[in-house]
Formats: sequence, C-alpha cells, structure tokens
Amino acid sequence: MSSERRAPAGPRRLRPGWTDAAQRLVALLVGVLAATLSGLVLAAAEGTLADLPGLLLLVPGAVALRGNVFGAMGSRLGTAAHAGTFRLNFRPDGVVGGNLLAAGALSLGFSMVLAVLAKGTATVFGLSGTMTLVDFLVVSTLGGLLATLAVGLVTVGLTAGSVRLGWDLDNVTAPLVTTIGDLLTVPALVVATVAAGRGSASAALAVVLVVGAVGVLATAWRAPVGEVARIVRHSVPVLVVTVVFDLLAGITLEKRLDDLLGAESLLILLPAFLGGAGALGGILCSRLSTQFHLGLDGATPLPSRSSGRDIRSLAVLAVPVFMLAAVAAHLVAEATGQTGPGLGEVLAVALLGGGLATLFVVLVAYYSTMAAFRFGLDPDTYGIPVVTSSVDLVGAFTLVLAMVAVGVA
Repeated sequence: MSSERRAPAGPRRLRPGWTDAAQRLVALLVGVLAATLSGLVLAAAEGTLADLPGLLLLVPGAVALRGNVFGAMGSRLGTAAHAGTFRLNFRPDGVVGGNLLAAGALSLGFSMVLAVLAKGTATVFGLSGTMTLVDFLVVSTLGGLLATLAVGLVTVGLTAGSVRLGWDLDNVTAPLVTTIGDLLTVPALVVATVAAGRGSASAALAVVLVVGAVGVLATAWRAPVGEVARIVRHSVPVLVVTVVFDLLAGITLEKRLDDLLGAESLLILLPAFLGGAGALGGILCSRLSTQFHLGLDGATPLPSRSSGRDIRSLAVLAVPVFMLAAVAAHLVAEATGQTGPGLGEVLAVALLGGGLATLFVVLVAYYSTMAAFRFGLDPDTYGIPVVTSSVDLVGAFTLVLAMVAVGVA
C-alpha cells in the first residue's frame, strides 16, 4: 500500500462559517507579525539603504516575487486538495514536486529579470546615483536565491502541516506564504548587499548568477515533465507584467525614502502593510479559483451570493489586520529606539491606506480571477500574481497618500 498522504477522494465542499474565518484570521495575523520583523530589518538597514541608492526600488518587486510565485503554488495545491487530486510526494511528476521545481525556477530567473528592469527603471525615471547594474544583479539574484530556498522550504512545510491537520490550504498557504516571503526576502536582500560593490569580484559573481538563473529557467521551460513546463510557460507572461507594477511601486517608495527614514515606524509598517493587503487578495483569489474550478460559482461579471460572502468576510478581516500591523510597527519602533509618529497617527495611516487598498484588492481579485477562468487560463496561476503586484503599486500610493493626509509626510 502506498505511504503517500492523500487528500480525500473526490471534490471537497468548501467550509463556510467560523472555521474558515478563524483559519484566515490566524494566518493573516501571524503573517502580519512576521512581516513586521521584516520591516524592523528594513529600518535597521537604513545605512545600507542610504549607501546603496536604488535598493528600496528592489524591495517591493523582490518581496512580491516570492509571494507571487509561491502563493500561486499554494493556490494550485489548494485547488488540487479540494478536487481530490492532491498527493504529498516530491517526485518531479507529482503535484507538490512539479510545483516546487517550477516555482524555484521562476523565482530565481525573475530575480535576475527584476535586477535588469530595476536598473533600467531607475535610469528612465531619473534616479541619479543608483547602484550599478552589476550590484543590482548581485543583490537581486543572490538575495533571490537565498529567499527562494527558504520560502520553498516554508511552503512545503505549511502544505504538509495543513494536510496533516486537515486545514484548508486556500485559507492558510496564500496569506502565510505571501507574508513569510516578506519576512525572509528582505533579510536575504540585506545579506546579499555584502557581496555588492566589490569591483571585479562582484562582476564575476554577477556573471555566475546570471548564467545560473538563465540556465535554470530555460531548463524548466523545456522540462520533459509536462506540469513543470506548463506552469513556467503560463507564469512567465504574467510575472513580466507584475514585475513592472512592482518597480513602479518601488519608484514611489524610493522617492519618499527621506520621509520613511525620518519616520522609521512607517518603514517598519511597510512590509506588513503591503503583505497584509496582498495576503487578503491571495485568500480571495484562492477561494474564487477553487469555486470556479469545482463549478460552485459561475464566474459571472457580478459576484454570486457565495462570492459576495467571501468578499464581505475579506473586508471584515482587513480591519484587525491593518490595526495589528500599525500597533506592532509602533511597539517595535518604540522597543528598538526607532523614530516615528505617535500610535494614533500610525493607526490612522494604516487604516486609511488599508481601507483604500482593500477596496482595490476586492475589485482586482474578483475580476482578474473571473477573467482568467472565462478565457480558459488557470486562475490559480494568474490571480495571485496580478493581485499582489497591483496591490503593491496601489498600496504604495495609498500608504503615501495616507501619510500626507495624516500629516506625517
């Protein structure tokens, strides 16, 4: 008899009610606390941000890339679990193994793409004195490699634990992978800066990293295992678009670097704010995708009653998520001696910016997932990347807008 752990045979009914809400809330709050630690790393690295201009330009894209790639992987695994096709094995032709190989190749390959586009974006938008292309490549690709290994292990662990405990993968993997990606990616980028700015040594390392990234992505594109190649080929176009969104978000933040360095509690808030908004969208995308795949929702232009319930639940969850993000950022700033406005102002920024971002999340999550399904595309692959990256862009704008409205910028 096979020792593989199996999901129950046949499609599973989605569980509404308090169980769903509790799983989502716990996953979101844990994710916010994890992302706050990432923000602390970012605030503590203010010297590095000043010494390597353009580093903050990379942060939204690098953070979102891990969430986009591994969050989409979690969404696909959630759909497989509900459809009764999930098998917990790591063979390349298995659901978990194939997804993991594809996600790793995409994460590493697009870390290199992000570096090239970041340098080009900085040039186009007139950001003077930014890092050289070599330094962008070293920081983004080496940091991406470290983060990919870490987030991949976390994703597999969450998947195995959720299946063992009978949790709904749609409620757990999307928010936790997205925000844990925030926690692990920012330190990975900071660590990678050690290898930047070292002349010919950095140039040699950049060549090795670029050759490796291109080779891995090309191999996955032509992989003999159909699932791996399919995921990579379907993901590349949408990831190109989302990287552009994230770079525009990075431009918004880089131009406000002085304001953020002057109010470090808001710099600590940044990853939790963007990650929380993206995680909310990830939950909604995962649930809608599962409903569409199982025929429980007709994917109509106007949300059905079941989709409406998920949307209302999402809006209710947004309030404690952004409140906790604000309180945690303020307390961490106070405990570590970082500068920043009072708690009331941080709460006002988080709730005002978060409310605007949540409205955007609902619209983009529903219509991007619905459109992908109606056009015969996989909403698991397209929904989360589109939502999280567009939320990074809009979230950066709404956060800055809220800072101006509250008077802290």
